[in-house]
Amino acid sequence: MTIMKTINYSKIIDLTHQIHPNIPLWPGDPAVEFKTVADFSTSGYYLRQFSMGEHSGTHINSPKSFYQAGMGVDHYSPESCILPAVVIDIREKAILNPDSTLTLNDIEKWENQHHFIPENSMVLLYTGWQDKWHDPAAFLNLDQQGKPHFPGLGNDAIQFLTEQRRIQGVGIDTHGVDPGFDDSFIINKQILKNNGFVLENLTNLNQLPPTGITLILGIIKLTEGSGSPVSVLALI
Repeated sequence: MTIMKTINYSKIIDLTHQIHPNIPLWPGDPAVEFKTVADFSTSGYYLRQFSMGEHSGTHINSPKSFYQAGMGVDHYSPESCILPAVVIDIREKAILNPDSTLTLNDIEKWENQHHFIPENSMVLLYTGWQDKWHDPAAFLNLDQQGKPHFPGLGNDAIQFLTEQRRIQGVGIDTHGVDPGFDDSFIINKQILKNNGFVLENLTNLNQLPPTGITLILGIIKLTEGSGSPVSVLALI
């Protein structure tokens, strides 16, 4: 017996940055490069070759990025790539302190205003960092030692969200769901150990309501990929 599912929506918001050679890149990641291999004058059509890192632009991380025996990005099922989402806004904190993190108190305030975060949903963290995207230096915010500083999720918050709310994944408008100063990548590891979803470098989160969102993830199925650029559409 086939179970029919429906999605009701009135608007679609694209949460994906355009890809070009000048996007912010994680320190040490390969450059984004485009090379014309065919044009109209010589071939009668236009074709480019492009190359970039698996974790550049708006992208998804797979378990293989942090676990040697982890699942590659090509193994996410089509059914798993359509899922509900909520948005938590921490811009006020992030403006005052780039090292801000989502805390249990932030989650409690959000749930008091709305409702419990639904099981199997995505939690999108809106920090306002998307507005810095066209200034790579400001977006990465490196200190004199080369360490980035941008907001992310806190350890207690991610433990609560995964164990108590049983979410499916997290997304953010910065270059990492882990705060920039923390190179332990605990937030990534906590989500990815259960084959969850980690979305980074999202945009247009200002156009989303706190609830009533369905995400559609368009993953590039790179064989055994540690991640891939991803198209993220939000149905409201």
